[in-house]
Amino acid sequence: SDIKYIRSISCEVENLLRNKKVDESDIFDIRLCFEEALKNAIIHGNKFNKKSYVFISYALKGNEFIIEIEDEGAGFVPAEVPDPTKEENLLVSGGRGVFLIHKLMDEVKYNAKGNKITMIKHINNNKGGSNAN
Repeated sequence: SDIKYIRSISCEVENLLRNKKVDESDIFDIRLCFEEALKNAIIHGNKFNKKSYVFISYALKGNEFIIEIEDEGAGFVPAEVPDPTKEENLLVSGGRGVFLIHKLMDEVKYNAKGNKITMIKHINNNKGGSNAN
């Protein structure tokens, strides 16, 4: 549970997607959401406690990229996160990560406790050429 590892893990995900010829705009969305959810798990979930763990899994299944991130924290209620687009929240620092995740990913789910997020992105592949075999 240390933010210094976010970039290296994120690069691993990005490399996997590039090797599978995933569209660059999808890679951008996935990386942004992955990093944001991971940062939230470390900062808000585990409260920077380096003895706590963040569990990460990701898989490319057909045209879906599925990410699960779970921390050891108390969880949160997603519906209680203030809407950053409302006028009273426009100048508030922070609070935009959950909003972005919901806008950029195709599906977002939380477990009942609120300490595990599952994000799904329907991806486009740039394999090029004909689909005929």
